[in-house]
Amino acid sequence: MKTVSVSIVTPDGPVYESDVEMVSTRAASGELGILPGHVPMVAPLAIGAVRLKKDDHTDLVAVSGGFLEVRPDKVTILAQAAENANEIDIDRAIRAKQRAEERLRKQKQSEIDYRRAELALRRALNRINVAQNAR
Repeated sequence: MKTVSVSIVTPDGPVYESDVEMVSTRAASGELGILPGHVPMVAPLAIGAVRLKKDDHTDLVAVSGGFLEVRPDKVTILAQAAENANEIDIDRAIRAKQRAEERLRKQKQSEIDYRRAELALRRALNRINVAQNAR
């Protein structure tokens, strides 16, 4: 079966490198499914899971936004933050979720603080979902 090379990289370094049969992720414009030979494109990524199908299993990586570059033989994801599902500390993600929910409940805060808390909550929920779906 044909494969495409995938690299997921953050400012801290590489998170995932492998040849896969299919990449599925959520771009800002909607869901994307990428197979070997896909037309070249660049798209901004939403907070979500990257699903990487190879052989008989699917690897999951939680990403917190970034950019996706697709070439016919290579997919590169430049993420602000990314974690392999098996490396996510669920207890830490749950604590981050609780902190974000508490910030959202506070009455007196600026629009910027509200948006930051909302994004923190979405990132925490994404990490929790990715970790739980990988088990």
